Amino acid sequence: MSEREVLELLRENARYETADIARMTDLDEDEVADAIEALEAAGIVRGYQAVVDWDRLEDERVRAEVELNVTLDRETGYDDIAERLARFPQVKALRLISGDYDFDMEVEGDSIREVSRFISEKVAPVPEITQTVTHYVMASYKENGIELGDGEDDDRLSVSP
Repeated sequence: MSEREVLELLRENARYETADIARMTDLDEDEVADAIEALEAAGIVRGYQAVVDWDRLEDERVRAEVELNVTLDRETGYDDIAERLARFPQVKALRLISGDYDFDMEVEGDSIREVSRFISEKVAPVPEITQTVTHYVMASYKENGIELGDGEDDDRLSVSP
């Protein structure tokens, strides 16, 4: 049995029933249920979430990608900084990355002012953070592998990657 197959199907659609996954993997339902339980117990599956197209709701959410540069010292490492930042409910994702900056942080709030205030009052004052660059999300076209939008055909010519 491949736990990887079960994981991929859960990522595709977390609402699949165990019977659906069993049919798609040629496993029996008990094996699928045991695999899911084991993945959850091991902390591999951390939760299940809906992919939301915020542009279709009237109460709009403001989202931003924030680049963070940090300076480390002998007592403080990347994990320490990440642990401190991840505690804030406004932080939806936080990743240590390679390149021109150290962390990529996704933030959400009810307004640009709220997001800006959070970054200036809670994030920027962290002693190890030397620079923040905030990019506000103007539109989302794909989230967690799912295309967003109205689904209507576009008359423009398509461009292949």
